[in-house]
Amino acid sequence: MSARVANRRIRLLLAVFVLAFGVTFVRAAWLQGVRAASFGRLASSQHSEDVVVPAARGTIYDRGGVQLAIGEQAQTVYADPRRVTDPQREAAIVGRLLRLDPNEVYRLLTDRTRGFVYVARKADPAKAAKLARKGLPGIGFYPEERRFYPQFNLASQVLGYAGVDNRGLAGLELSLDRELAGQSGRERIVKDASGQAIDTVVSRVARDGEDVYLTLDHTIQSNAQAVLRDTVRQWHAKSATAIVLDPATGAVRAMAIAPGFDANSYPDVWRVLQRNRAVTDTFEPGSTFKLVTVAGVLSERLVSPTTRFTLPYEIQVSDRRIHDAEPRGTETMSVSEILSRSSNVGAITLAERLGRHRLVQWISRFGFGRKTGIDFPGESQGIMLPEQHWSGSSIGNIPIGQGIAVTPIQMASAYAAIANRGVWVRPHLIDHVGDGASVRTARRRIVSRAVATQLMAMLKNVVAEGTGTLAVVPGYQVAGKTGTAAKPDEHGGYSDSRYVASFVGAVPASRPRLLILVSVDEPRGAIWGGVVAAPAFAQIAKFDLQYLDGGIQPDDPSTVASTP
Repeated sequence: MSARVANRRIRLLLAVFVLAFGVTFVRAAWLQGVRAASFGRLASSQHSEDVVVPAARGTIYDRGGVQLAIGEQAQTVYADPRRVTDPQREAAIVGRLLRLDPNEVYRLLTDRTRGFVYVARKADPAKAAKLARKGLPGIGFYPEERRFYPQFNLASQVLGYAGVDNRGLAGLELSLDRELAGQSGRERIVKDASGQAIDTVVSRVARDGEDVYLTLDHTIQSNAQAVLRDTVRQWHAKSATAIVLDPATGAVRAMAIAPGFDANSYPDVWRVLQRNRAVTDTFEPGSTFKLVTVAGVLSERLVSPTTRFTLPYEIQVSDRRIHDAEPRGTETMSVSEILSRSSNVGAITLAERLGRHRLVQWISRFGFGRKTGIDFPGESQGIMLPEQHWSGSSIGNIPIGQGIAVTPIQMASAYAAIANRGVWVRPHLIDHVGDGASVRTARRRIVSRAVATQLMAMLKNVVAEGTGTLAVVPGYQVAGKTGTAAKPDEHGGYSDSRYVASFVGAVPASRPRLLILVSVDEPRGAIWGGVVAAPAFAQIAKFDLQYLDGGIQPDDPSTVASTP
């Protein structure tokens, strides 16, 4: 071989080395300058992993310490598709043991663009344990808490529910989410070259959520729900609502809705059934609203309970003629009898004496047309027509509970004020959070103590000899009022077949411990509050009086023997 050929080969080999070195240098510069961050993250993920440590959600208790909402241990199953060796086999095993669709699991296990996919969030621990014993490559587990409602359908519309991520989605679970949720922690898991964990470094300690204690009593709540279920079934009603209040403190002992639902199965429940109608829905109250007018004329000293009026069967108000519920001749009634017999003509006569402006003021004084401020999300303020928009016939409609819409909690708290010697107390569901003090509630005087006493005496007559005789509770004085209201129709008038029947009352009337409201939506077979709602009130009251404090002392023992 000549020297010239040898030099040419040496130069060619040198050029190849220079080119290879140049390519290697450019590649190294690109990897370090452009891809350094992504490769750094990849290397870090292979040797360490940041894991969120969920905080335990606080428990919700009733006033006696009975658990209404708790955290239950579960196992979340996840996968690293890059480490799965046989996706088809593993998908079949996972699907069989966790009762999942194998095809959907296979799709997750073959997605190698991701290093983490959820296979099953908050799976049953027993099923997850069977799967763990299989030792499938790429399948991992970590403990997680899921929300569980051990009383099932008890107060479900009040409690609401928390979702799969343990965040509140409805009811008190939603409004108290910040207190209940706590703060998640964070850990870094250090791995060896094979990906096995060798150390755990805590970067932030989880702070568990606080427990919440409600004013609800699970026994009173359970009984109220049972009575409502029977009432809805008996009258083939659309729904029913009951509220049990302590009139002195505003504490809600029961807030029941029928039909109810199991909060553990909330995704499968019709959303309409999940509403807490006692707070969010409105209805025209009918005759229970007459209390406002009577309270107004007594407080303004325009009449006394014994003031008498000559009342025809019907009365002309602007372009409307309004009559009493049952035909009668012209009669003379006292103010007390107007209320006890629930005379529409009498209530309108009193309202006209009071006048539109003062009537509006008294409606506002009782809290209608604005929220009560109860600690529950989504409260409605009701519907109250501003004074400047009243028509000529409004002075005839509104005093008898038409043309105005209220919520059950508004009506219950208004009557509770009369039972509480004229002092309104804001209703509340939450007693205290964590180790904090009991909630202090706002209160204000609506009527004088003297007027409240007069009204309670009139309301006792409603039950003793008026429209509410079926609300009698043997051994106890009951003060209450019936209500029967036709529901508005789509044409701007009132239905002749759809009604809301209601009764609201206090017991024992001599020193009220309970204020109970019952409303029944669209009963069939009967429509009157005194027939449909009053018996349900009596059942709830009788049970609660026997249960509270080992039994509330009767204040009218003479009625025990005389009442069947």
